[in-house]
Amino acid sequence: MRRTLLTSAGLALALSLIAGPHGATAAPANCRNTGSFEAWLAKFKQEAAAQGISQAAIAEASPYLVYDAHIVGIDRGQKFFAQTFLQFSDKMLAGGRIPSGIAHIKKNEATFARAEREFGVPPQVITGFWGLESDFGANQGNYQSIRSIATLAYDCRRSDMFRGHLFDELRLIERGDLTAAEMIGSWAGELGQTQMMPSEYLKNAVDYDGDGRRNLIKSVPDVIGSTAKYLVSLGWKRGEPWLQEVRVSPRVPWQEADLSIQHTRAEWAQWGVTYPGGRPLPNDNLKASLLLPMGRFGPAFLAYDNFQVYLKWNNSLVYSTTAAYYATRLAGAPAVTRSTGPIPNVSAEEIAEIQRLLAHAGFDVGAIDGKIGIATRAAIKQMQVKFGLPADSYPSPEFLARLRAGR
Repeated sequence: MRRTLLTSAGLALALSLIAGPHGATAAPANCRNTGSFEAWLAKFKQEAAAQGISQAAIAEASPYLVYDAHIVGIDRGQKFFAQTFLQFSDKMLAGGRIPSGIAHIKKNEATFARAEREFGVPPQVITGFWGLESDFGANQGNYQSIRSIATLAYDCRRSDMFRGHLFDELRLIERGDLTAAEMIGSWAGELGQTQMMPSEYLKNAVDYDGDGRRNLIKSVPDVIGSTAKYLVSLGWKRGEPWLQEVRVSPRVPWQEADLSIQHTRAEWAQWGVTYPGGRPLPNDNLKASLLLPMGRFGPAFLAYDNFQVYLKWNNSLVYSTTAAYYATRLAGAPAVTRSTGPIPNVSAEEIAEIQRLLAHAGFDVGAIDGKIGIATRAAIKQMQVKFGLPADSYPSPEFLARLRAGR
């Protein structure tokens, strides 16, 4: 899932290049496999049977339990496309995705009302993920999921994680939710219209249409209910906001603009933060973080506890901010203010250089990938403080020059 939109038809592969599947973590890409796939598979089938998975389920999956070198090539050869929040959100919300999302909410009004009543997740939040992940079911991927996950479970890079998904994929067959032949999804094995990994599917899928199956590929009611349940499992808080656009003033202490820091709305108001148009924030104790995805001159948001759910769904800050912003647009919010001043222009190559310099200075920036992720932002902020620059966690040519000079 986690993708960079190239075209609507290429959504599944493209988004995976922004981040990995649910629960994925970085792992070395230069490990080496030992032993044959055939020997590994024989042992895996024995373990599946020992875990109580039926021989019928194993037999049904067996034609697809094959090694596919193409999948390993995709997994180890992922390239990273550094896009800003505005670049990414412009692409992802283009092509009528906002009116289409509103139409889907209206069309499935009763099902969304049921999901909100039972799980407390607003229709717009569910629809945001539904639209971004598969364009409302139109683009769920074209890879055989069992083949993909078996390949990645054998491959040394993230074998333990994918072995668990492969066991659970067999359990999905055994439970009767999907047949092996129906399991068509992303290259990394994600399934359904909101692209769940098999273990997520097994734990969170619900039968909302009452047909006795949990079919997230074809059943829209099942997709809506299951996505709501999954979001609750990630920590969604009923009745609370997730993201709201705000205006910031020069009085804001920029180092406080950090997802790891929260203040009450009353405190943010004292620093000159308002809603767009100057409307004051509520004078209450609801806590939020100030999110400046493109620095102090770019769009600004208050990010509430529920925004952390977006980051658990996908730890790419650009994707998560876009998904949360999309939900606000579906809920009636206007288009975001694009800038209040000159936003620094820093290329992906320069960002990668910044990451290398920060890593050399002892900071943990995560992967050197030319993307301004959460770890990179934290390191940038610390160096901005050291250099006496506005600590808004966003790089600039001046910051890079100071970093090169070491002062």
